[in-house]
Amino acid sequence: MVRDMTHGSPIKLILSFWFPMLLGNLFQQVYNLADSIIVGRFVGVQAFAGVSATGSLNFMILGFLLGMCSGCAIPVAQAFGEGDPHRMRKYFANALYLCGGIAAVMSVATALAAKPILRWIGTPEDIMDQAYSYIVYIFGGMVAVMLYNLSSSVLRAVGNTRTPLYFLVLSCAVNVGLDILFVVGLGMGVTGAAVATVAAQLLSGLLCLWVIFNKYDVLRIRGDEWKPDGACLRRLSGIGLPMGLQFSITAIGSLIMQTAVNGLGTVAVAAIGAGSKVYTMFVCPFDAMGATIATWCGQNLGARQIDRVRQGVRIALLSMAVYAVAALFAVRLLGRPMIGLFISAGETAVIEKAVQYLNMVVMFFIPLLTIFVLRNALQGLGYSRVAMLAGLFELVGRAFVAFALVGPYGFDGAILANPAAWIMADALLIPVYLHTVRMLQRNFVGVPGRIAG
Repeated sequence: MVRDMTHGSPIKLILSFWFPMLLGNLFQQVYNLADSIIVGRFVGVQAFAGVSATGSLNFMILGFLLGMCSGCAIPVAQAFGEGDPHRMRKYFANALYLCGGIAAVMSVATALAAKPILRWIGTPEDIMDQAYSYIVYIFGGMVAVMLYNLSSSVLRAVGNTRTPLYFLVLSCAVNVGLDILFVVGLGMGVTGAAVATVAAQLLSGLLCLWVIFNKYDVLRIRGDEWKPDGACLRRLSGIGLPMGLQFSITAIGSLIMQTAVNGLGTVAVAAIGAGSKVYTMFVCPFDAMGATIATWCGQNLGARQIDRVRQGVRIALLSMAVYAVAALFAVRLLGRPMIGLFISAGETAVIEKAVQYLNMVVMFFIPLLTIFVLRNALQGLGYSRVAMLAGLFELVGRAFVAFALVGPYGFDGAILANPAAWIMADALLIPVYLHTVRMLQRNFVGVPGRIAG
């Protein structure tokens, strides 16, 4: 099923697109959560800390690829909104070449460099082997990550959120089963968790591609559409690379913070790792709304309907603000037991610090949701370089905390990193978004758009 978002009730379209996206994001988290819960419970707190210590590095490397895949889907959404299926399929074919080539090169390079990078960021020696054993297999499976994220992004670009969700649910079940087999049954430790994650990602990616080529005529690439096209590759690179860099720049800030936290010892690493796992679950609605708004803006830009762009962004901001208030109360009630999923009850020092971290970040969810909505709106409108600059602002915020606050204030200073980064990014995104939609509105005055339907 494809969904044209250029006509019809905005709130109904947005929420019907968002909900499957939310479920997909929640199940996507099951990959890492299953790894962390099973490793933390059956291998121990040091193994859990080893996996947690790779989080920022993982985000920096894989985040670039995820940003590329998301960026390459934006021209697909815009061509769909314009009613040009031939050009849409050409973009898809060239995105496969571009993202596949980048994934293959990055996979080899990062797997070879994993241990030196872990040493460079100051990973504690007592968890170094665990961290390396996990991340080297994750990096080695980067092509599997690309397959799922590009194919699912293209399906979402034409309004289909359900097919990626169905296959993601299946692959999550496979991931949990393989985690139990490899980690608990075969005693493979963190290596087994990584192999299970890559295998499940590969399964979901292959299934999405099979559906695209066998069930969706509008996306089935044919004839000369398979031919590499310089103009398409430049357009895809022009949007995808800045989006990938935006993820990586944001992650560099997190990596700087990870380096500072590593210096505080294994307890601090495990605490922020556990708190981050729970925080990531609560952020899933923001992430899903961001992807929804990127598609909404891409399709409605293609149809030259800037008023609908504005209307959709307002709906997204208001609905997520309501959720953010609810999340604040939910974290107060459920945060500690959720952290207990990852850390044994006897590790009281780790649990207390994890709760402290979680309570701090949830208080700043309004600035965070603003980033997700406005950054993705600008990306959907084709302004991915602005999103990259917002990532740079986040980096500055996290670096300030790492260099100025962690030393004198320790863990209390470290938990201020995310709020500082979010406020810095919003200081750029809010005025730029307002200026961009006003400019587009002026540019499209008198320009006929596609009549949707």
